[in-house]
Amino acid sequence: MSLQQTLQVFELLDSAYIDGQQIVDLFAAYPGVKASTKRVSGPKGRTDFVRIDIPGAQGKSNGGNAPTLGIIGRLGGIGARPTRIGMVSDADGAVAAVSSALKLAHMQTKGDVLAGDVIITTHICPDAPTRPHEPVDFMDSPCDDITMNDNEVIAGVDAILSIDTTKGNRILNHKGYALSPTVKEGYILRVSEDLLRIMEMTSGKPAVTFPITTQDITPYGNGVYHLNSILQPSTATDVPVVGVAICAESVVPGCGTGASHEVDIASAVKFAVEVAKEFGRETCHFYDPQEYALLLSLYGSLSHLRNRKA
Repeated sequence: MSLQQTLQVFELLDSAYIDGQQIVDLFAAYPGVKASTKRVSGPKGRTDFVRIDIPGAQGKSNGGNAPTLGIIGRLGGIGARPTRIGMVSDADGAVAAVSSALKLAHMQTKGDVLAGDVIITTHICPDAPTRPHEPVDFMDSPCDDITMNDNEVIAGVDAILSIDTTKGNRILNHKGYALSPTVKEGYILRVSEDLLRIMEMTSGKPAVTFPITTQDITPYGNGVYHLNSILQPSTATDVPVVGVAICAESVVPGCGTGASHEVDIASAVKFAVEVAKEFGRETCHFYDPQEYALLLSLYGSLSHLRNRKA
């Protein structure tokens, strides 16, 4: 079950001493998996970016042509020490990403190898700063958003799931997780029917989605309001991006502690793993290429929205 891996990762990350190397060490027992870490320092501190490659049987890493899924655990930091003790709500994206990788790695040891490659990225910072945001404070990051995307948005993936805590708002009042519409090169496209199907199958409940605006798919730092950073990866890639928002019924600050719910994170992990299975064998699509081509022919490119200034 995904819950087993989630609890293991949750316990590992809930530490003032956690760093990227400990995540790499977690995957040392899986010879088919490649894990690496890179420390980046900025004016607000440091963080360790982590990348975990899970090879597929027909994946590009093995000379095949099965599509590659990217899973990003998006966040500012897993902790806000010394002002907050313990894991913050914002850590959910990192926990979900690493748990997804651990589940996929464990599956390989049992002979369940996916068709396509899966590349998981996130970053580990137990002492990130906080910043003001309405309606509640957010976690900040030691490095800027360009650096985040440079290390988390990997070239060669064919679609991205961006998992992020999305509890500091009043527009998503659901406990569990929810899906965004697909975003591609400045276009907010329809919600993927395949992803809705997988969500309903894995949760046993009706699918839940959340609204996004044009502001949310523009780069941070341009002066406009953003729901959060869940769709910032879409500003740095041409491939389709879908946000997987781990959410709550109440408004929870990103820097709040004791606010993570392991079962909800595990549900998002289960969803991500099932998407990875189907995406590699091409039974799950994030968007309709023909409809997207029609939009381009009718209205032209919107890729300028990915720039800080048009």
